Amino acid sequence: MAWIWLTLAGLLEIVWAIGLKYTDGFTRLWPSVVTVAAMVASLYFLALAVRTIPIGTSYAVWTGIGAVGVAILGMVLFNEPKDLLRIISILFIIAGIAGLKLVSP
Repeated sequence: MAWIWLTLAGLLEIVWAIGLKYTDGFTRLWPSVVTVAAMVASLYFLALAVRTIPIGTSYAVWTGIGAVGVAILGMVLFNEPKDLLRIISILFIIAGIAGLKLVSP
């Protein structure tokens, strides 16, 4: 169950990180509410995951999921560069996340 909590925490990290773009510096109410709610929920699920999964692994996976998701959505939603080196780098992060999952409880 801890890995499910950690995955959910990582997905919510994507939500709040992308949400920051839409808050316009926290001047827009509803995007700000969604972003803050996602932040709180993400940290809550991360806290549940670290009950079982080591903190180093949990934090690396949490930030890795967030980094990959935000990088991909940045390319899709905000027309950020889609060059080969960026995509290869994202694949390395995914490989790291998978590797940590393989060697962790």
